[in-house]
Amino acid sequence: MRALSFPVFQLRPQPSLTRIPGAGFMEMGTGVRAGTGAPMGVAESSVSLNYTLWRHPDDHSDPRNEIELDPGLRRSIDEEPPWGRPAWLIERAQLLKYPMLWEAVRTSWQASPDPERHSLSQQLVDHANHVLRNRFREDLGLPDLPSEGDDGGWEAKTSTARDAVVTVDGQNRSGVQIDTDPFVYAVGFRVDEHVVCTVVVPRDSLPLIDLAVTTFQ
Repeated sequence: MRALSFPVFQLRPQPSLTRIPGAGFMEMGTGVRAGTGAPMGVAESSVSLNYTLWRHPDDHSDPRNEIELDPGLRRSIDEEPPWGRPAWLIERAQLLKYPMLWEAVRTSWQASPDPERHSLSQQLVDHANHVLRNRFREDLGLPDLPSEGDDGGWEAKTSTARDAVVTVDGQNRSGVQIDTDPFVYAVGFRVDEHVVCTVVVPRDSLPLIDLAVTTFQ
């Protein structure tokens, strides 16, 4: 992230959230140079941050923080395999016991933004549908793998986006929100001409967290 040319944003540090180390990255190139196969440059880039959610933040060891797991998954988390695991992997596996806000905050950059495809509302919808598609398949009645039978009726639409106010580094900024989906809430703001920040979280986590945003770097 330190090598990026644009600012990255995070949810304001708070007791009910712990940012999970690492980040998700996406890049799209502008094409390749004829006859060389070498990339010409980066057209789009995004960074996504994940969080562990603590329902009882005063005591992380409180069993009420844990989610329900099937016995097989719990054994794979708790039992050490014969070949062993490095300490960082053991620690990361333990996080699977708790709710995760998956790719909750996405900061996106475009070299040459398209007014329609890269509008704030469209990028917020894209982020919301990405989370729905990957984390709420069972709730949406979707098959385990994408299929032609999916009519897309579950997807968020730009027509549902409404004006919102987002607190960014302690200041109120104009943004947009999607507050109509039964499973997720989404809000975002434009940082500048090239950069957008969007936040998508499970609706049932809203009472536990503050959606204020701060600059991560």
